[in-house]
Amino acid sequence: MEKDLGIKNKVDLYKRLLPALNCKVRELEKLHILNIKKEDIWNYLIKEKWDNIAKTELSEMVDDILNLDNDLLFKFKNSKDDNFVVDDIVGSEIEVL
Repeated sequence: MEKDLGIKNKVDLYKRLLPALNCKVRELEKLHILNIKKEDIWNYLIKEKWDNIAKTELSEMVDDILNLDNDLLFKFKNSKDDNFVVDDIVGSEIEVL
């Protein structure tokens, strides 16, 4: 993670990526995909795309969010239980945002 940007942990990273996550959610809403939340996008990328989060550039993460394949995200979301939760490490803190 980019320490010079004040990003120390996943919570800081999530907060930094919120504008891109919100933008993606709005895009999905325009496509009438209403059941995917920013936490779902975050979880998908953490689990499926960002294997080494410490070595991934912030700009690359923003690009990943904005250009995320909606079908892959939808399949990922639907493969989880109804009790789909935010990544355990940051879960409770993100829900407060």
